[in-house]
Amino acid sequence: MSATVSSLVATLFLLLALRVEQIAEACSCAPIHPQQAFCNADVVIRAKVVANKEVNSGNDIYGNPIQKIQYEIKQIKMFKGPEHNIEYIFTATSSAVCGVMLETSGKKEYLITGKLGKDGKMLITLCDFIMQWDMLTPTQKKSLNQRYQMGCDCKIVRCPSIPCYITSRSECLWTDWVTEKSIYGRQAKHYACVKRSDDSCAWYRGVTQPKKEFLDVEDP
Repeated sequence: MSATVSSLVATLFLLLALRVEQIAEACSCAPIHPQQAFCNADVVIRAKVVANKEVNSGNDIYGNPIQKIQYEIKQIKMFKGPEHNIEYIFTATSSAVCGVMLETSGKKEYLITGKLGKDGKMLITLCDFIMQWDMLTPTQKKSLNQRYQMGCDCKIVRCPSIPCYITSRSECLWTDWVTEKSIYGRQAKHYACVKRSDDSCAWYRGVTQPKKEFLDVEDP
């Protein structure tokens, strides 16, 4: 094999390796507490998915068509979002670029958080909080109605390893990973970070709304 051919093969191999690495790293999401996902989202709904198909959603900068999966849904309840019902949700066609695969039998109910595009369409990725409804805890379901919204002025800080600290009174430290080795442990399942009357934020546990005494700076 000539030096030129060897060089070409090496270049092609390098480009292929870089492409594989890009695809592997294309979808990278930090874990997010359900409350933070609620606060970050434009839309939060409970819905069933009844059909899906690939659709053309325009062209990329090179003029190549962009395909997306269009999910047809039956909205059960909207916790946050526009005044009209959501009929379709859009996502990328591959999990490598954060596309979300949902069951379309209409038998499963999902909690789905997502963003609104400039065209008003709801977009979802693997970085959004999407979970089967019956896998949510009673506290999570109750918190969707009001309590998560009460804490949207707070910031939930994930603790990936000890030591870790908050840097502001408006932060709550999320320690599920270091205490339980689970992304969605006790704090994610049973707690909300709520702002109190002195503008500090603290974890609150319970299905009912926080008492006035708690909001008036009672320890959780």
